[in-house]
Amino acid sequence: MTRHGFRVAAATGVAAVTLWAHPAAAADEINIDHVESTDGNVSVLVAVDGLPAGVTPDVGGVTVSVDGEAVTAEAKAIEAGEIERTTILTIDASNSMNGDRIAAAKAAAHAFLESAPPDVRIGLLTFSGTVQDTIAPTTDHESIAAAVDTITLDKGTRVYDAMVQSVNLAGTDGARSLLVLSDGADTGSEAAVQDTVDAATDARVIVDVVSLDQSPKHEAVLTEISSASGGKVIAADASALSEVFKAQADALASQLLVTFPAPQTVGEEASLDVTLTAGDTTYSDSAFVSLGSAAEAPRSVDLGEPLVNRGAMLLGAVALALGLAGVLAVVLLGNRGPSDSERRISAYFGQSTGGKRSKEMPAHQGLVDSAVHMTAKVVKGDFESRVATKLAGAGSALTPAEWLLIHAGVAVGMGFVGFVFRGGALAVFLTILGVLAPWVYLKFRHSKRLAAFNAQLAETLTLMAGGLSAGLSLPQAVDTVVREGQEPMASELRRVLVEQRLGVDIEDALDGVSHRMESQDFGWVVMAIRIQREVGGNLAELLTTVADTIREREYLRRQVKVLSAEGRISAWVLGALPIVMFLYMLMVRPDFVRPLYTEPMGLVLGAAAVGLICAGFFIMSRLVRIEV
Repeated sequence: MTRHGFRVAAATGVAAVTLWAHPAAAADEINIDHVESTDGNVSVLVAVDGLPAGVTPDVGGVTVSVDGEAVTAEAKAIEAGEIERTTILTIDASNSMNGDRIAAAKAAAHAFLESAPPDVRIGLLTFSGTVQDTIAPTTDHESIAAAVDTITLDKGTRVYDAMVQSVNLAGTDGARSLLVLSDGADTGSEAAVQDTVDAATDARVIVDVVSLDQSPKHEAVLTEISSASGGKVIAADASALSEVFKAQADALASQLLVTFPAPQTVGEEASLDVTLTAGDTTYSDSAFVSLGSAAEAPRSVDLGEPLVNRGAMLLGAVALALGLAGVLAVVLLGNRGPSDSERRISAYFGQSTGGKRSKEMPAHQGLVDSAVHMTAKVVKGDFESRVATKLAGAGSALTPAEWLLIHAGVAVGMGFVGFVFRGGALAVFLTILGVLAPWVYLKFRHSKRLAAFNAQLAETLTLMAGGLSAGLSLPQAVDTVVREGQEPMASELRRVLVEQRLGVDIEDALDGVSHRMESQDFGWVVMAIRIQREVGGNLAELLTTVADTIREREYLRRQVKVLSAEGRISAWVLGALPIVMFLYMLMVRPDFVRPLYTEPMGLVLGAAAVGLICAGFFIMSRLVRIEV
């Protein structure tokens, strides 16, 4: 880009120095755009877009002098990665841009993005009465182009506020510049003209302004800002915008990189002169630079806005206090082990009792037992029975108290992680997820175990029928399955034998299996055994007939499952796609979806969308659900 002066960035490195160039008095054919020094080597970015058309600079003939002393320098066309270059497109999106102007502005932005070198980091900021959208500088020019197409107009023109925010958006490294497009005077900015000048010069960001059909008075103000930063104002009309923006991009592509070792004899301030030959003419530019030998003053760090407000912090403190009180109650009131009856029953079932507690048992194990016992005091009645049934059906060895204690720990832990990383919103979301996820996991394990149980049922009945035909009693036939069968059938029938030995009628013990596993097929088997016990008959033949029926039903069930697979997959895909896309956009383009959870209308639309998704998923799942 054409420059009247240049700015200098702080270069990182062991021997890095800071250079600042005041506007040079040279002609506009070539301009020193940027200077940085690292480890004793100086890099100078020179713009040559002001050379006459068709004239190519002789990179081998570039000469450099510092305070009149010639230095050995090398020049070449700049390549990707040698110097970080950043440009912020700052586009006026006020209502005065309506019609052909905004269309021309979008076309000009596209022309700039298509012509700019791939390594140039480009950001986007649009403004009207407020700063509408900001996209951080990126080399993904296509994403910026897509954002340009979504620009919408609004009332107001806060040019100065937009320039200040664009300066901040440009960052602190490398060669940075703004390309501002505006068609009107500033209205309502909090920043004054001098504030804008100070922001650009302090950050060493060059501001170029494309003035679209503005009056001389307003153009003079923009000239004051751009000239102070080393840029310039380019007057244009709507029809010429694309050419102007493309020329600015071409200027980036034609920049030269001149490098030379920093002289050891120069003082803190020096005059830098760059001369090159193009055709039969010699062109030069000079600037007065300051070599910053002193270390930079410490800079304050902007910590940004807190993740949570004061109220949320107080609420968190109360929750922490309640948690500590709960731990204290567990320690003081908890039990230290199972009762004698529990140990005897556990020993009969062949389970570990934990009753013979060693004196050397770690203290944390006693705390765990106390917590489980306290939870068991709270969890009683029908709820405990239902949870125990679910756990037994899923093949879990946990008690209801242990399960609910782990469940609460997962929910609280996930909520705490969300609170630490993103504040209250993510904490609530992860807490809800922590409450639901263990139940979903338990249901999944139960469904998987039930499928395996039903798949083994027909073969189990055939094996029992064979034992009965051989003269065995029903308990003996069940014991045969326990010894020769597979899980989960063997473990469930083993529990039937244990309960029968403890005095429970075998039909009731078998009925308990059907309730734990929620197996309708096994319930029919128990019903058939009860009827046979009451009216008599050949039980072996009856079990063989039931086994054949179950085998046919299982075949039909699998066939229906295959035929309905496409519908079930469609329900899951259509239900999950909006959620997955929202999470994806939340990661890659958070500004794009932020109105959905920060604006009242966005919250209403989000709630409606969730309701419609749930309704659609429910309807589709019912359409493909066929009972066999």
